[in-house]
Amino acid sequence: MLPSPPTPRTHPGLLNTRKWRGRIGLGLVASLSVLAGMTDAIGFMATGDFVSFMSGNTTRLAVAISDGDMGLTLRLTLCIATFIAANALGIVVSRLGGRRALPLLLCIATLLCAAAAWPFANHLPALLAAIVAMGMLNAAVEEVNGLPVGLTYVTGALSRFGRGLGRWMLGERRNGWRVQLVPWTGMLVGAVIGALLEHQLGIKALLVSGGVSALLGIASLKIPHRWQLGYMPR
Repeated sequence: MLPSPPTPRTHPGLLNTRKWRGRIGLGLVASLSVLAGMTDAIGFMATGDFVSFMSGNTTRLAVAISDGDMGLTLRLTLCIATFIAANALGIVVSRLGGRRALPLLLCIATLLCAAAAWPFANHLPALLAAIVAMGMLNAAVEEVNGLPVGLTYVTGALSRFGRGLGRWMLGERRNGWRVQLVPWTGMLVGAVIGALLEHQLGIKALLVSGGVSALLGIASLKIPHRWQLGYMPR
């Protein structure tokens, strides 16, 4: 009887690389989630509309339709359509930028600073600029080491965490479900910071969000390009 072939063993260097790629990726997810939480809280408090939480805007749209409030219906429809288009734009900018985070995050920073600088009482153009920024942000990271993550929404993260918890309670030992708390925690912390900033600066607090986006873009230059290719949408 022929001996069975040896089981292939993963090189320790590859395991170490994967570990660090995952840690850096989750650090980036946490930072971008803080940015998303900040921006959403500032936008909501300054304008009354969400700039990244489209589930909330969808519920509000349904209520506006049932109330026959055509003005709010059109405004929320425009917000949701803008967010969808911005996600598509994020993919385009990502591809044109060689699937590097820096060009994308600098575009987002420019949009947020423009929203903060909007000088008129009607905040709709500033709101739409912030929505475009948050839609584009989703193209910055889509997965880390094969695990899906979200940046501007956390319902999916909480759902994946809860399902993972249920499997763990049944004795299944799958990896990765705990990391879903990273974007949720980041968005919560960011929203608290954003709310405090909005109390002091109003919509001009989006300048801080723009600065954070630019700094994260510069910091991303330290991340190897091949790792960024694994984080960003294909």
